[in-house]
This record gives sequence, C-alpha cells and structure tokens, in this order.
Amino acid sequence: MFSNTSYSYAEEASITEIHIDLWNNKLYLIEDDKRTAQYPVATGKDETPTPIGQFHITKKQKDWGSGFGTRWMELDVPWGQYSIHGTNSPHSIGESTSNGCIRMHNKDVEELYAKVPVDTLVTIVGPITGQGEWSFRNLSVGSKGTLVMLVQNHLHAAGFYDGSQDGIYGKELEKAVTQFQKEHHLKLTGGVTKKMYLKLGILE
Repeated sequence: MFSNTSYSYAEEASITEIHIDLWNNKLYLIEDDKRTAQYPVATGKDETPTPIGQFHITKKQKDWGSGFGTRWMELDVPWGQYSIHGTNSPHSIGESTSNGCIRMHNKDVEELYAKVPVDTLVTIVGPITGQGEWSFRNLSVGSKGTLVMLVQNHLHAAGFYDGSQDGIYGKELEKAVTQFQKEHHLKLTGGVTKKMYLKLGILE
C-alpha cells in the first residue's frame, strides 16, 4: 500500500551557497540559485587581504571567542585560518579593515548561521592582486595568499610546477620559480618580482 504523503524533490535538492563581493563589501545568501538575502560586511585590508576563491564552511560555533561576536563559521582556506563571524566593533562593517576574515553585524551573522550548514560553498570574488602599494607585491618562501596561488597556477600550466596549488610559497615552488627564471634568462633569486609576473603573463 502506498502512502498518501507527497514529497517535494525540489526541497530535498535545495542548495544553499554564500557569495561574498569584496569590491562592495557585501555578502549574499543564495538559495536554489536565487539571492534571498544580503548583508554588509567588513573584509580584509590590503596588507591582510580576504582570500579569493571557492571554499567551504568546515565548522560552526556560537560565542567562539572574544572579539568574534556571537557566531563563528570557519572556512577551509589552505594557507591560514579565516572565518565568517560577528564582531564587537560594528562600526567597521562596510569597510576593508579586518585581518582577512569576514565580519558581520551580530544580528546578521546569527540569521545566516541558522540558514547555512557545514560544507556550504562560499565563493569570494574581488581584486585578486590587492590594490595600491600592495598590488603585485614581491613573493618569496614564506609568502601566503591568493597571489601565491595564482603564481602556482601559472607555473603549473607552463609545466614547471606539480606541487599543491595551496597559496603557500614553499621550497618546491621556489625550485620551480628558479627553473623558470633560468629558462627565461631572469636573475636567479627564487622569488617573484614584477619581471617574473610579466614573463608568466600575469601582468601585461
């Protein structure tokens, strides 16, 4: 005997995502490809930028620690600890003033927290290379961030690098950079400067 209960396959397949726009300091909640909410946020300074790319929420916690507001959601950024969280400094919302995390008003982050599960996709878009004096900064072993990952990607495409594209400048990347410099008659420094950005095609 069949049950009279009806099931909505659309509800079962519901997809929730977060999109963050660093140019406008806005966070958007996307449900089934529709923008259902938007919130003002504070994002990273040029010297401590918010990472660019696609990540996932890996942990959620209430009242995580002093200065992080009432809700905290960790992102799986490979080169550091970044999160979406509340703040005890609401005046910073709407500005690029954080150390890379995404800050929200506590009432907003509480609302978002209730709607997004662990493993939610978070897409962050913005100026990949930073702005002003921090644009296309020199890189060397120990550097981390989106710009390092961009160099890794270009060196991989050029056949010089087979390591992790994780945004972390390690010895393996240094070796690939040095080999690239050797084959393109650049000074063998193992670091990335403007001349190498040009040779890689990142700068024109």
